[in-house]
Amino acid sequence: MKKQEKTFLKNLLAAPGPSSFESRPTRVWTEQAEAYGGSIKQDSYGNTFATFNEGKSPHIMLSGHIDEIGLIVHYIDDDGFLYFKGIGGWDPQQLVGQRVRVLGYKQELLGVIGKKAIHLMKADERKKISTIDDLWIDIGAKDDKDAKQYVRVGDVAVIEQPPVELLNGRFVSKAIDNRIGAYIVLEAARRSSGAKAQVTAAATVQEEIGHMGALVAAYGLEPDIAIAVDVTHATDTPGLQKKHVGDVTLNSGPSLTIGSVVHRGMFNALIETAEAKNIPYTIEVSPARTATDADDIAKVRAGVPTAVVSIPNRYMHSPNEMIDLEDLENVIQLITHFIKSLKKTSSFKQP
Repeated sequence: MKKQEKTFLKNLLAAPGPSSFESRPTRVWTEQAEAYGGSIKQDSYGNTFATFNEGKSPHIMLSGHIDEIGLIVHYIDDDGFLYFKGIGGWDPQQLVGQRVRVLGYKQELLGVIGKKAIHLMKADERKKISTIDDLWIDIGAKDDKDAKQYVRVGDVAVIEQPPVELLNGRFVSKAIDNRIGAYIVLEAARRSSGAKAQVTAAATVQEEIGHMGALVAAYGLEPDIAIAVDVTHATDTPGLQKKHVGDVTLNSGPSLTIGSVVHRGMFNALIETAEAKNIPYTIEVSPARTATDADDIAKVRAGVPTAVVSIPNRYMHSPNEMIDLEDLENVIQLITHFIKSLKKTSSFKQP
């Protein structure tokens, strides 16, 4: 990965932006898209688009949601402690003791998530699993009046956890779900400059709370075909049985989903591309729904042939999500080669 690309990725991951509050990472993404020469537009709900090869056909939408899971303040007590609800799917155990960045209405603040110390718990309390109701954010305020100078009900917070690199090309950060998808779609669109297809990279909003952004985005774009790019569970961690969760590991390349809304013609074409270019891949099944932007893109208007391409991710919805940088490159390569294979006469029907 080039230095400029890694800097962009780290800045994108670091920007705080939970669902419905994505403006900060969107600005980082938009500035990079402009530098790449994309034609930039934004819709009324905050989805942002970078289009390359305008006027060509077919038109392919690449969707990567730019929101992350987060917290929203719903009560400030007399002592200045902030009580919160989760935005998106949290395991409360992941929150205990974490540092957070609070996007206060007056200014950004750092805080810590607190709970009763184990020394002060009764025996039965020590056995309990923490819930969000047991936790609070401490910003160091003296009392409620002090806290309310900076924060009010409705302000949001995200985990404060900078990206780090581990051994063997392993890369760890908060917000990899799914800032990495937003990164991938822009990079693939950039590398597809000059292809015969029009390519629109979409940084979509609100995926973690119901795919609102993708539905709005696809309706406005009217693409001929689409690829939703997201993370998937890497199943090479202790305690998992692959006969139940499938076999998707770090460093196994892009994961291609079949079943549910996924268009089989698109799925087959991606496999053909991967095999022609010697790109490793795995297959996973989603018999009911994919739980990605694809679920809503596919059903827009008369239907959009849609595929799902995912990058394996350990520790999803945690402060330390992990991917493999070689997988990242292979996902980008697969999508780029697929786009370059498209012609004006390309059509995708269910086989």
